[in-house]
Amino acid sequence: MASINVLLVDDETEFLELMSKRLSKRNVNLVTAESGEQALEILRAKSFDVVVLDVKMPGMSGIDVLREIRRSKPDVVAVMLTGHADLDYVEEGLALGAFDYLIKPVAFDELFAKITDAWRKRRNEF
Repeated sequence: MASINVLLVDDETEFLELMSKRLSKRNVNLVTAESGEQALEILRAKSFDVVVLDVKMPGMSGIDVLREIRRSKPDVVAVMLTGHADLDYVEEGLALGAFDYLIKPVAFDELFAKITDAWRKRRNEF
């Protein structure tokens, strides 16, 4: 399998660090962002196959970031991360074209499987 270029966006530093360590062992080229604003800066400079977005973050929400991604990089596949009480945001994210969502806390294997599925979807479309 080729490397998957992933941007992981979450305001929880510990989550980013843990997933960075684990995903790097699975042929994933991972870049992390701790805010929506930082994610958009990174997206302007680099290309990604998959963006994994936390829905609720201080400042710009994952939904706001997804809206901007749809405008500027419509070929990027997005996966939303949400707490169990945020299902309204999930519906909005899916309506905006998110590939799927995962409920936090998320198991590593589940996250990796979803990233792989999203990457395969993108490869099949292009």
